[in-house]
Amino acid sequence: MDSYTQKMADLEKIGSSFEGVTSTYILSAGREVRVTVDGGRVDDHKALVLSKQIAQKIEDELSYPGLIKVTVVRETQAVEFAR
Repeated sequence: MDSYTQKMADLEKIGSSFEGVTSTYILSAGREVRVTVDGGRVDDHKALVLSKQIAQKIEDELSYPGLIKVTVVRETQAVEFAR
């Protein structure tokens, strides 16, 4: 596996390794990790803490030039149908 593909896989694995994460996306050639979380399990404060934890784990486990932006998206949807 080439280094680029390995970096993408490693970033996705790190992002997905935290509790409450529902999906992880790697964007901008690995310069951004976007993580979506379950809005019922992760509140606003936990989302902030989670972004810092993910960034710290990336710093500890990977070697990369420049910066990697970590974004945690917390969304709650309510749907109802009118008849």
